[in-house]
Amino acid sequence: MKKNIKKNTVSKVILLTALIAVLFAGQAFAKAKKSKAKKGKADQNVRIIQVAHTPTNVPYGYLNEKGESDGFEVSVLKAVDELLPQYQFNFNAVSDDELLIGIETGKYQVGTKGAWLTEERKKKFAIPSEPIAASVIGLAFRSADSDKIHDIDSFAEYSGKLIPISPLSAQYSVIDEYNKAHEGQAQIKLVPSDVFDIADSYLWVLEGRYDGYLVLKLSFEKNVLKETGPYHKFADQLSYVPYKGIPTWPLFNRAESQLVTDYENAIKILKEDGTIAKLSQKYFNENVFDFVTD
Repeated sequence: MKKNIKKNTVSKVILLTALIAVLFAGQAFAKAKKSKAKKGKADQNVRIIQVAHTPTNVPYGYLNEKGESDGFEVSVLKAVDELLPQYQFNFNAVSDDELLIGIETGKYQVGTKGAWLTEERKKKFAIPSEPIAASVIGLAFRSADSDKIHDIDSFAEYSGKLIPISPLSAQYSVIDEYNKAHEGQAQIKLVPSDVFDIADSYLWVLEGRYDGYLVLKLSFEKNVLKETGPYHKFADQLSYVPYKGIPTWPLFNRAESQLVTDYENAIKILKEDGTIAKLSQKYFNENVFDFVTD
């Protein structure tokens, strides 16, 4: 009897050992297969694409707490990379100047910085037909005027007295285009500023010198609504209405026509399968493309 028990115990040990051996062999095979796949990809004609992005432009492109490239535009390009096996995107966080110069010289094949489209950029870079994101721009005004100002049209009818804007700013074109599209109707007073950014814009509105300030929604949220914002103490005195979404574009080196075409095809897929909308909800808590009307 004891002999049979001993024999059964030995058999169980042998069986257990065999099962463990099979398990480890399977894991080793999986690792080898994965390693082989990586090696196979490296051996193929995979082109390395150097992508530049700004390091602090939250939530478009930035370095997160782990020092990794992150942000909406960065994540969209990572999704594009997944759809294009012929490329491998390497992400580089650089300054605005290095990004622009680097794309022009070919150091970087593409860059993203929440860039609006301008005539100068059309001349310097290859611009795809599909934007990568959008900036929501709107009007900050006194909360006391909320019964009169509901949108940009009612602001124009109320007074149209807008904080001056530098002609060098893309925001100047936004209001200029609005006035041209509303000829014969209430106009917004477009006064050119000799400085790019007026630091006291919110205070000038509160003082009554002007009745509105054209500003990005994200900027208003950061500077006024956020508890740590420099103008948060005026949060109950200032209100905001969005006007429109301004598309932002990746900037490509002018020699990268094929890369531009491949990007355009990938973006269309990401829009259709809902990836873009999901990423927008993740980084903006809304779909910014809902505000793009053009």
